[in-house]
Amino acid sequence: MRKILLLFVFVIQSFAALSVEELTWDNGDTLLKFLQRNSIPISLYYGLDKEDQELASDILYKTRYQILKDDNNNIEQVLIPISDDLQIHIYKNENNQYVLTFTPIIYQIDNRILHLTIKNSAYQDVYEESGSSTLARAMVRAFKGINFRNIQKGDEITLYYEQKRRMGKLWGDITIKMATVEINKNIQEVFFYNDTFYDRKGRELDNFLLTKPVNYIRISSPFSTARYHPILKRYRAHLGIDYAAPTGTPVKSAGKGTIIFVGTKGGYGNVVQVKHEGGYTTLYAHLSRFAKIKTGQRVNQGQIIAYVGSTGMSTGPHLHFGVYLNNKAINPASVVKIAKSELKGKQKEEFENTIAQYERTVKAALKNHEPNPPKEEDFENYIELN
Repeated sequence: MRKILLLFVFVIQSFAALSVEELTWDNGDTLLKFLQRNSIPISLYYGLDKEDQELASDILYKTRYQILKDDNNNIEQVLIPISDDLQIHIYKNENNQYVLTFTPIIYQIDNRILHLTIKNSAYQDVYEESGSSTLARAMVRAFKGINFRNIQKGDEITLYYEQKRRMGKLWGDITIKMATVEINKNIQEVFFYNDTFYDRKGRELDNFLLTKPVNYIRISSPFSTARYHPILKRYRAHLGIDYAAPTGTPVKSAGKGTIIFVGTKGGYGNVVQVKHEGGYTTLYAHLSRFAKIKTGQRVNQGQIIAYVGSTGMSTGPHLHFGVYLNNKAINPASVVKIAKSELKGKQKEEFENTIAQYERTVKAALKNHEPNPPKEEDFENYIELN
């Protein structure tokens, strides 16, 4: 029996007999360890520049990745996602030599509308109707601060959302563009704009607020997703914000949570990771040393967890700060806030045009009594051929 993955980047037809394994990245594993474990030259890692070595350290715990092997169990290709948009691609070239590069992830984007009348609870009913716990969690995050326990049978929920699909399965997180929830006949609305939720008047809503983790001198490198560098002729990304600060500057937990990792991560050097409510995780890298902390320990917002350094692939002392939502790297600036804001001027005008478009789409779907999206189904990533 041969297992063939339905994945466009693997040109399976050109090989006589290949198999694909889908595995899960272990906590604390690194790309360097992966290469050594699979007898792939570690020069692939050491040949990367410092930015790419740091990027290669962004493989998250529980990330699903694929390995393509021949009949002799030799690795032909490897795909390891490091974000929703970018992946590490290891393959053999025409000289049968391994090559490592960063390539964009191709996925489809679906815009969907789900409307239902409450029978049990908001979370349970959305999950049962959609088959997606990701959508149910996204709804709760969008309406953070609303007590869903007050919702009653007969109340209604409408969700207008965007989801990605890769290999026929949900990929990454779901973005709710517009949502309305009826609680005791009282309508609550949220609208997504510029990575933040607002009310109808353009006032920013309390969502998940983090504080800045360090007193810094300047931001030495901002967040950026997968972009093609026209000079280097390859894809680059920086999945966090770099805060330049003197060695030894205290690093504080940006929010209340539980420490899930303390140790080293390749190009990131010394690292601490903290898990927060709502599917958020924060990462603190290039640390000189750790405070008296351990894995599994609860920490409060503002509690010192480490100190700024320059460990790993770093040219000077700074804190690399990453924020992840359901294993998706997001811009820390979208959740690190000092105070709520209100849109004004041109931004307010753009926001009003955006929500007007959202409302037209939703009203048309409801008026035409369009059915809810089909329920999500979990299935294997391969088919077997005799």
